Amino acid sequence: MLASRQTDLTVLMEEVHKPHNVSAIVRTADAIGIHKVHAVWQENPALRKGTALGSELWVRMQQHDSTEHAIAHFKSQGMQVLVTHLDENAVDFREPDYSLPTAIIMGQEKDGATEAAVEAADQSIIVPMVGMVQSLNVSVATAIILYEAQRQRSLKGAYQEANLPEDEVQEILFRGGFPVLYRECRKRNIPFPNVGPDGCIDAPKSWWQTLQFSDS
Repeated sequence: MLASRQTDLTVLMEEVHKPHNVSAIVRTADAIGIHKVHAVWQENPALRKGTALGSELWVRMQQHDSTEHAIAHFKSQGMQVLVTHLDENAVDFREPDYSLPTAIIMGQEKDGATEAAVEAADQSIIVPMVGMVQSLNVSVATAIILYEAQRQRSLKGAYQEANLPEDEVQEILFRGGFPVLYRECRKRNIPFPNVGPDGCIDAPKSWWQTLQFSDS
């Protein structure tokens, strides 16, 4: 799973304020193989504190103070920035090349993407609709777009190339497989051990002795 992680494909949730939508987007990101998602939450202190994100163990979250800062971060990494927004320049969401490094901005449930996001993005995209409703739920729209990105990337073999550094892979495996020991190591500044192919901790006796030692 970690060998398939896409480090240059991501989503920015711009003031998405309903916890079930946040969780659904993060779950979809995990299914697609996205390593990290981003968020701007200026209006929702609860989400800024991460209260809705406890179950999202395998996808990392990076918060930004503003949309402008988030987009500057993406562009500094050479990413094209797409935003879901209906305007005269918008294209079908299937037109962009998602095999390129890409960040996709998903706007807030009621008002959509902000003017700042639309102005700074490289391209507006839309999900074509022929029914009576004018918009999809933000988590549904995110899933539709991300699966197109996954389709394009699969055709170009992107999921056959490991992108995560080995030390980060090991930290994720240790955190997910041994959460109690992970918290203890962080608390006491003990180096993380490797996790072997069998899912067991691969560490010398000295590491276990350090872990067992207590000043109390």
